[in-house]
Amino acid sequence: MTNMRANVTRAAEGFDRRSFTIAEILRMQDAGIISEDENFELIEGEIVPLQAKTHVHELIKSALTIGIVRALPDKLWFGVATTIYLSANTFVEPDLAIYPKGIKLEEVKGSDILLAIEVALTSLAYDRGLKARLYARHGVNELWVIDAGRRCTFVHSGPGPQGWRSVVELGPNDALASTVSTALPGFSMRLGSI
Repeated sequence: MTNMRANVTRAAEGFDRRSFTIAEILRMQDAGIISEDENFELIEGEIVPLQAKTHVHELIKSALTIGIVRALPDKLWFGVATTIYLSANTFVEPDLAIYPKGIKLEEVKGSDILLAIEVALTSLAYDRGLKARLYARHGVNELWVIDAGRRCTFVHSGPGPQGWRSVVELGPNDALASTVSTALPGFSMRLGSI
């Protein structure tokens, strides 16, 4: 009998942790080991539980949803907490995502995402750090990380393997508009008014 070692990752404290693939996670869901309503992301093989949403988080997400749906061209699709598979061992659930119609969700790649939006209160460091780097590495065209507490937005553009070429902070009274012109022509919102 061959002794196969499971994939592992190295945790911050130096100990190995079992690493999973998306295929393994989906099989565990099918088997009932992981419930379909558990809220987590798979980040480079590690299961990362997502935090419960707060009132201010949902308020901003709802206002953005309404504004974006009104401005969305017919050729694009809009996802709310949609699972995006970035690699064989990484899937994320951005609060909001815009991508072309006609692509099956399971086949959407990072470069298909015209705009991903993360609304953060307790997860701001995670969303601006590791998660933003993952989005850049996988070619997401534009990323907004919204600091829900301050109503500020960090607009990331120019993705690449080493990160984002540009990150601009917009205040609560600055007009928030997509720099990817084909994504949301005519969309503008000031978070300070929410």
